[in-house]
Parts: sequence; structure tokens; C-alpha cells
Amino acid sequence: MELGQRIRQARQEAGLSQRQLCGEEITRNMLSLIENGTARPSMDTLRYIARQLGKPVGWFLEEAASPNQGCITEARSAFAEKEYTRSLEILDSFRLPDDVLETEYSLLSALSAMGAAEQALETGKKIYAAQLLEKAWAMGSGTPYFGEALQRRWCLAMYKTGQEDPGQLAARLPETETELLLRAEAAEDLQEKAKLLDAVTAPSPRCRLLRGLVALELKDYETAAGHLLAAESAYPKEAIPALERCYREQEDYKQAYLYACKLRQL
Repeated sequence: MELGQRIRQARQEAGLSQRQLCGEEITRNMLSLIENGTARPSMDTLRYIARQLGKPVGWFLEEAASPNQGCITEARSAFAEKEYTRSLEILDSFRLPDDVLETEYSLLSALSAMGAAEQALETGKKIYAAQLLEKAWAMGSGTPYFGEALQRRWCLAMYKTGQEDPGQLAARLPETETELLLRAEAAEDLQEKAKLLDAVTAPSPRCRLLRGLVALELKDYETAAGHLLAAESAYPKEAIPALERCYREQEDYKQAYLYACKLRQL
């Protein structure tokens, strides 16, 4: 059964007219074209229809299989066997547009190109690897799934090719503050903590707090005060006592007294 036929069947089983199903989201003429198989709904339209009819989107797609299903299935198998070049060759036969499998096609193409690039790097084929990585970025960045972990992996692989300026690659790296904060909090050596925290390019209040506490322990009181003041409003219970100590150590007793009063009000 085709997609349009399944929509008509579900509508009739729900006892809805075309007008009732359309609501204000789609036109009756468009719904008629969809049900007759003359037009294919976008995924947003299909989600709306599915909600109106109380069915999951997958129910409408089960028997409205994409003509690319065989291509994707074969490419998945090649990818699982780490035959990334073979996966890319299979995906060359994918026919666009395809509302059902186009996103998976883009992501699978990106991941296959990335895997093939990493394999090429292992054999010293740096220029070929760079070409594959450019394809991976072009395909992956058009999907909602090419997130920070994949972007970081891409940047590190591209760095190994030597084909792109390190400064430009560094600028493309996603923010790693959470990772750096975790490593900093786990580090026992104060100098190591400070080094990790200083690597954060756009520090959050949490990072500023940790920087301040580390600088305080290292007896760098001026630096500590600057970071702690920036974190005070977000983390008063941690920043205020540290600031009181910081000013006391600097013999700025006026500020130390002020923060001692704030401490009593916590």
C-alpha cells in the first residue's frame, strides 16, 4: 500500500473528512494530491497528519518503503564491516530527493567518508584523506546529528593531513569547556588544574570560580580576586568566603571586612 493510500485509510478509519484532517495546517487540495499519490508530504506535514490521526509516523512509512531502502541496507552492512570505501561506492547510487532516508544517507555518507579518510591516513595518503574529509564535512554538517564529538574527530583527522591551517582548524573545534572542567576538577596537581582551566577560551562562571580557587591556593591573590568576583553572583557560597580570604591575604582589610559581613549573611 502506498503512503497516500495509508493516509486515506487511517483518515477514514478515524471518521474524519479531508477538511477535518487538514485543519489550518495544510490545504484540502494538497491532502487530496497526497492521498491520490500525486504529491508526497514533507516530514513536517506527515508528522502533523500522524498526530491528527493518533498514529506514529512509522506506521505510514512501513509499506511506503523508499526506493533507496536496498541501497541504504547494503551501505549499512559495508559500514558495519568497516569497508568505508565500499559503503561510499554503494551510496553513490542513492537517488535524491528522499524524505524517508535522506538524512540517514547524509549521515552515513559523512561517517563512511570519515572512516575512509582515517584509513587513508594510516597508509600515508594525506591528500586523498583531506578530500574525503571535505566530503564528510559537507555531508555531515547538513544533518542534525553531526555534533561536537564528530566535529572534534573531523578536526583532528584533518590536522593529520597537513592540508589545512592549524589556526583555522582550532577555530572550528567545538567548545570543550565541560571536558576541561572535568579533567581540571579530577587533577590533583594545582599547576595542572590551572593549565587545563586556562585552556578554556570563553570561561563560564563555573570555570571562573575554579580558576579563582586554584589561583588562591597558588597564592596568586590578584588573579584569584578577578576570577572570584566574576563568579560571585552565580556561586556566592563558594566565592564569598574565598574572596574574604583573598583580601585578607592581600591585607586589604576593608574589602576583607566587607566579605566577612557578606559571609555571615549567607
